[in-house]
Amino acid sequence: MNIYNRESASRGSGSPRVIGFHEPDTGSCQYICIDDETRECALIDVVLEFDPAAAKTRSKSAEWALEKIESENLKLVWILDTHPHADHMMASHWLHEHTGAPTAIGEKVKDIAKIWRKLYHLPDAFDPQSDFDTLLSDGDSFTIGKLPVQVMLTPGHTLGSIAYVVGDAAFVHDTFMQPDAGTSRADFPGGSASELYDSLMKILSLPDDCRLFIGHDYGTEEREEPSWESTVAEQRDENIHVGGGVSKEEYIKLRKERDRTLNLPDRMLHVLQANLRGGRLPDPEADGHHYFKIPANRF
Repeated sequence: MNIYNRESASRGSGSPRVIGFHEPDTGSCQYICIDDETRECALIDVVLEFDPAAAKTRSKSAEWALEKIESENLKLVWILDTHPHADHMMASHWLHEHTGAPTAIGEKVKDIAKIWRKLYHLPDAFDPQSDFDTLLSDGDSFTIGKLPVQVMLTPGHTLGSIAYVVGDAAFVHDTFMQPDAGTSRADFPGGSASELYDSLMKILSLPDDCRLFIGHDYGTEEREEPSWESTVAEQRDENIHVGGGVSKEEYIKLRKERDRTLNLPDRMLHVLQANLRGGRLPDPEADGHHYFKIPANRF
């Protein structure tokens, strides 16, 4: 499989080695976070590819990740997501079925599920406590091998987004983009430009040399090759939306003006029905097939 990937080396004890890999159809950045000392690793925000025209899934990225893990003789100990993604289907359920490794996401996914039960008119749908093995709260901690992991609540893009701070690396999902691309949108149901700004500032309180790994990159007019790693210092100094000390009021105005120009992701109304089930498709009906329910004229 020809998947664009790049490695960020460990800086020593307590610092993860990170393999990032890119899904071009949605610009999604996915990660293998590795403790080389114990050979344990976690997968973060891995994609299950989805063709909206045919409503068909495939597992190219997830298969590549498992082959990479096997080729390096690693042990997968966590399948992690940062939020219920709106532009791609998460591979967590598929990965869990193929490996048995536990899945986790932020506990406020329960509040996101309440919003979407109403929008889909599915009052009995979505039970995150059943579909994820662990629901994580702000300040929770766990380990990947000997690497300490701290959970940081970082809402704005969604009301329940979390970041994972692993030693000197932070997986910050749809908050920052690369410095030359700015920040992520905040106009989905439950999103907030004000909360996103606060989350950005929270991330910028990490050490200057902390490596930041983002959720998406689409390139720019000047840069075609995907990129997903920066540092806190680079984002603070160079980010085109918040770099150099942009005020909260200025940012909210900029973010809202930008979001008004954006269309909904073409996969959004399909994939959230799976992602709020941990990446599991809606239950099969009497004929054994899965079906999506799409709200009309709601957006």
